[in-house]
Amino acid sequence: MKKLSFIITFLCIALNTNAQSKIAIIDADYIISKMPEISDVDQGIKNFNEQMQSDMKSAIKTYQGLVQNYKDSSAVFTEDIKKERENTLISLENDIKNFRQRSSVMLQMKRNELTKPLYAKIDTALQEIIKEEGYTQVFHANSGALAYSEPSSDITEKVLNKLGIKVEENPADNTAINSNPNSEEKQ
Repeated sequence: MKKLSFIITFLCIALNTNAQSKIAIIDADYIISKMPEISDVDQGIKNFNEQMQSDMKSAIKTYQGLVQNYKDSSAVFTEDIKKERENTLISLENDIKNFRQRSSVMLQMKRNELTKPLYAKIDTALQEIIKEEGYTQVFHANSGALAYSEPSSDITEKVLNKLGIKVEENPADNTAINSNPNSEEKQ
């Protein structure tokens, strides 16, 4: 009898707790892929990539010209001029290598820059739906990361208080300032 009573009580509490939370998922990547503006983003990325390729070809052509010039004229150069030209070639070669290494990062940064307004549009629509339908938490479908949580479910302040860490708002930029004297972070 006690077990049955406990199970019924537990189920009532679980149902009551579940009724207070309304959870949803969102697949922002899928939404972006269906937005008409994505063609502009794709074109912008394509143009940026073509410009980077053009810059790379130009740098390689310059490098090859300097190498050929060095080979053709090295016999008449003084040691100082040879050293200077070699240093120029090495520097240009390093620049080309660095550019190749950074190009994928630069391309991703450009993509982020171009998709930022699309994500802002999604966020605006998401906030409207959250408000209209009363969602308390929204998760990203692909990553499982939390996209939205009701501010009342954030227990960060409670944990900080439990740890004895006082956080003051910085009125200049509305960020928190850690006032814990034991903190190892430098402000």
